[in-house]
Amino acid sequence: MSLGITQKKSSCIMSACLALLLGSTAVPAFAQDPTLSTEAFDSSKQLYFERCAGCHGVLRKGATGKNLEPHWKKTAKDGTATEGGTLKLGQERLEKIISFGTEGGMNNFSDIMSEQEIKEMATYIMMDPPKPPEMSLAQMRETRKVYVEEADYPTEPLHGRNWENFFVVIERDVGKVAIIDGDTKEIVAHIPTGYAVHVIKASEHHNINEPEQPGRFWYTMGRDGKMTKIDLWQTPDKMLVSEVTVAYDARDVAVSGDGKYVIGGGYWPPHFVIADAVTMEPLKVVSTRGVNIDGDYVEESRVAAIYTTPNETSWLVAVKELGQMWQVDYSDLDNLRIEKINTAKFLHDGFFDPTGRYFQIAANASNKMVVVDSKERKLEALIDTAPLPHPGPGANWNDPKCGPVAGTTHLGEGTVTVWGNDPEGHPDKAWKTCYEVETDGAGLFIRTHPKSKYFWVDQTKHPEPEIQQSVQVISKETGEIVKTLQITEEEGNVAVHIEFNKDGNEVWVSKWNRATSKEPNGEIVIFDADTLEEKARVKGLYAPTGKFNVYNRTNHVT
Repeated sequence: MSLGITQKKSSCIMSACLALLLGSTAVPAFAQDPTLSTEAFDSSKQLYFERCAGCHGVLRKGATGKNLEPHWKKTAKDGTATEGGTLKLGQERLEKIISFGTEGGMNNFSDIMSEQEIKEMATYIMMDPPKPPEMSLAQMRETRKVYVEEADYPTEPLHGRNWENFFVVIERDVGKVAIIDGDTKEIVAHIPTGYAVHVIKASEHHNINEPEQPGRFWYTMGRDGKMTKIDLWQTPDKMLVSEVTVAYDARDVAVSGDGKYVIGGGYWPPHFVIADAVTMEPLKVVSTRGVNIDGDYVEESRVAAIYTTPNETSWLVAVKELGQMWQVDYSDLDNLRIEKINTAKFLHDGFFDPTGRYFQIAANASNKMVVVDSKERKLEALIDTAPLPHPGPGANWNDPKCGPVAGTTHLGEGTVTVWGNDPEGHPDKAWKTCYEVETDGAGLFIRTHPKSKYFWVDQTKHPEPEIQQSVQVISKETGEIVKTLQITEEEGNVAVHIEFNKDGNEVWVSKWNRATSKEPNGEIVIFDADTLEEKARVKGLYAPTGKFNVYNRTNHVT
């Protein structure tokens, strides 16, 4: 939730951290007025982690969402001081904000939390936040489990399917990933992973003594910090080969270009962990606490996006609260080389340009797209956008006027911003806005394919069900909306996330039910990418959100 400013909705939902995360469950001694029973305090603490902390932070100091400390004070550069806090807002106003949301973009929680939960949450955020514990390398190693030894990895696929057209699908609320055959539309497996997986990344190579197969191995990161390794060549019952927990709350994962290492980034503790990509044994922990671009020390400086640089021996690590991109060279772990590149706050997610040199990432609260040159390891450009850019995995295509371009949707309003991203061939257009498209509602994701005439956007952030349950298709040639596709009209369901199949002739959209359910409650709706007619629906899924086509993601097809 967010008090008075635009922020992410379901993409901000945090992991269900266990009691270990916050240690003792007793109500703090400071809590006199307001107060909660021990049971209500524990329940609200858990719910805050699941629904609120992703945007507001574990310590409630704010990021994309506002500061939720009971008391806070900010001093501007001119010396002017501003004070506020949840205690100043009070119980009644807090309950209304949580229930009904804000015009700035926070969604209502009246259909997610009960009246009692909303009441207790309002009280809870007027109390000082409890501080979670740290996590050591030794603790991480104790969580590692190996289900299939490397010696037992098959030398060829065991299922006879076209695995390069598999879709790896997040089943958010049940802590699973579904594997769907893109050719037959059959669900191959439901694989247990971490809670509410946020990101899944494929290996491009792997250092085993077998022929290298890009996209064979996939790594997931749950919001509970559990990182799992999946082998798509296995039979469905053995696709989960190993796992390890590297944080109490986390968001992203990436594999080194040589296939030797996997990196996982933590929200809490704020750090990243480098592990052996074959065995999943944690090897190195690096804290991301530090001084932000404003010169202030930040304890809760969380790791958002992590991406492998296609042309360099490094990862790009977005340190959200610091407003810095860290380029981490993995060629020598003992003497880790890290360039800390000042950019803008608060960094979230992004994507590379077609050359693999320039990384384009949203700085949500700064209303900017940040461009980093991974070859020179420096800031290339800052692009002004509409409120709260959120491209997700993004989209690149060719525009008749501006040449190669990229685009983003926004959490704050129904706008698509399109900018040039070819400094070599079109230097006069590079890193400048080419045009904007007004859509019906704010959204989370934009996606296209080189073979497609269109780019697609969802509108998940709009408060009206009819709009948030639809996606819009926009012409690359004219920049005009050519069609609005209604994915569902069922109450409590929204349309989210777009992905093309390997051949680029199908578009897959998730019908996501926001209500947690132990029964299948979601679908994937499949459209013909050219005619825009519905072709099929994949049922039997649990709250499907993000989905990732093996071939497209492995080959950087955007």
